[in-house]
Amino acid sequence: MTQLFRSLIFVPGNNPRFLEKAKKLQADIVCFDLEDSVPDDKKVHARKLIKSALKSRKSYESSIFVRTNSPTSGKIPSDLKEVIQKGIDGIVIPKVNNVKEMKKIVKTLSGLEKSRKLKPIQIIPSIESAEGVVNTYNIASFGRRVSAVVFGVFDLLNDLGVEYTKEAKGASYSRTKIPVDAHAAGIIAIDAIWQDLKDSSGFENDCKLGKSLGYSGKSIIHPDQIPVVHKLFHPNKSEISWAEKVCKVYLESTKKGKGATTVDGKMIDEVHFKQAKSLLELVK
Repeated sequence: MTQLFRSLIFVPGNNPRFLEKAKKLQADIVCFDLEDSVPDDKKVHARKLIKSALKSRKSYESSIFVRTNSPTSGKIPSDLKEVIQKGIDGIVIPKVNNVKEMKKIVKTLSGLEKSRKLKPIQIIPSIESAEGVVNTYNIASFGRRVSAVVFGVFDLLNDLGVEYTKEAKGASYSRTKIPVDAHAAGIIAIDAIWQDLKDSSGFENDCKLGKSLGYSGKSIIHPDQIPVVHKLFHPNKSEISWAEKVCKVYLESTKKGKGATTVDGKMIDEVHFKQAKSLLELVK
């Protein structure tokens, strides 16, 4: 299963038709949503639908993640209890503010994995608040489970008390800081969604801007956005060179009976190797 992060598409977890159609989506990550797209009175039903969908994991062509509710909602334990099972590749945690929240979630997650005899799954924290932006590096470097961070522009602007516009100038500092912190922690960053599905030129320009800031991919809300994202976030020469180096060093390390190693001072493990390998397969 691919470990690329060019596209992360959110699919409402309470919509059986969308969950079924998601089987054929060509996004790098299909993320079943339990948060914003699901009303409170539908969340219990959505958990059951997602749990059922995960049993048909082989029918999906993408990596499968689930977006839980936020740490402050009190709903994460119930979310994880239902969806942590064979077939899930990772979770997206919205509105992460600090490492303390991460520790609590990982404790619950680890317990479920142990009791259900599952391998550790990936975590993608979503940065959507002023506190989260300040703490992005600490969140991104929390542990090997954290494979990426995602930027959530709408809740950030709400937290700042700034009205949303397509230019989103109030989020400029945060949008720039997040990929810097992510790369410093040795992981990648996924840019925020573009909400106006009718403004295709605006979407394309927004993707180009995100790419220029250091984002490796984009969150999306419609299948029609996938081809554009994949075209514009295609790996560049420096990314290909880095991937080649990661694969070479990691394979040499495993031949010596070692696991994690370092490349240019950055820690590299199996997750990084799989990402690099998938990237190289993409550009063959």
